[in-house]
Amino acid sequence: MKFPTNTLIFKRIAVLISLIIVSLILWNTYIFFQKFKTEERVKMESYGDATQELNTLNLEDLNKETSLLPLKIIQKNKNTPLILVSSAGEINGFKNLDSIKSLDPNYLKEQLEIMKKQNKPIAINYLGQTDYIYYKDSDLLNKLTYYPLALILILLLFLAVIYLFYSSNKIAETNKLWTGMAKETAHQIGTPLSSLLGWIAILKMEKTDDIYIKEIEKDVVRLNTIANRFSKIGSTPKLKKENIVTVTKQAYDYLESRSSKQIVFYFKTSDTEIITNLNLELFSWVIENLIKNAIDAMQKEGVLELKIENTLKKVKITVSDTGKGMPKKLFKQIFKPGFTTKKRGWGLGLSLSRRIVEDYHKGQIFVQKSEIDKGTIFEILLNKI
Repeated sequence: MKFPTNTLIFKRIAVLISLIIVSLILWNTYIFFQKFKTEERVKMESYGDATQELNTLNLEDLNKETSLLPLKIIQKNKNTPLILVSSAGEINGFKNLDSIKSLDPNYLKEQLEIMKKQNKPIAINYLGQTDYIYYKDSDLLNKLTYYPLALILILLLFLAVIYLFYSSNKIAETNKLWTGMAKETAHQIGTPLSSLLGWIAILKMEKTDDIYIKEIEKDVVRLNTIANRFSKIGSTPKLKKENIVTVTKQAYDYLESRSSKQIVFYFKTSDTEIITNLNLELFSWVIENLIKNAIDAMQKEGVLELKIENTLKKVKITVSDTGKGMPKKLFKQIFKPGFTTKKRGWGLGLSLSRRIVEDYHKGQIFVQKSEIDKGTIFEILLNKI
């Protein structure tokens, strides 16, 4: 016998079976509820008949054994609350209600209104007059009314557990896929990198202009850095004591030299050396992501400023631009995986940046300020050593 291997089919079958089971239980509960309510009605009608019979007996009859059965029926009712009302609407008696609260006429009137809504009255005819017995559902019957709701809540909880289970599996599979792709990309980049290093050596032997060779070497170093970044995805990176000013300036300089000349770059720092625990490849990735986003927001024209401040306990880094800005409702959304305002892109840059800063470096990254058509300021806070 073969079982379905497709998780989507299995999930649908499991949900369908659960719905069928709960639906059957709800139906059986409804049938039982109606049956119990009918039985309770029969008991109250017997109570009414017994009351009517006792009221028609004279003093001599009350001393006979024939009066014992109606009395037993009346005394047996200890669960169902009831109120005896005359044909004129006056309350003549009650049973199985709170004895203290029943001293208040308003309480009895409130209970009577509830009884009128729940069940039809039972008429008692004796000595030329008609009284009516109004009654409420018993405690057991009231508890049964909540039973279907409890089942529905259990079903919803069950469906939620199934959903979370398969969602977490899907996320785990996706993360595993992305990690594998990243490591494979790093591996594939390694081959042309080795070849480029060989070609650089040949160019040096051919006495090519050093300016060209240095620029090519910078790009090779960057490719090597990118390969190292991808190889670290999925594993916990090692942090070392580094000068955050130097690391940030290197990433800044590389992008400044390769950006539009219509963008004015400013780099400011309160100190030339601020030591903190960093992973060079990953942290420079964060800086590059923020600078690239700023460049894209300005559409290759504007002012970009990167500032490093040495505060009492933290290192504060801000990247500001004079771009299109964003509404406040997007301040947190932009860090979610897959979210992007660009026509092209995977929406992973800022989500990776948050993971690098908060999960690996135990810092904070957030939008400090943004105004439409005025610009945006991103802020990073890291602990100092």
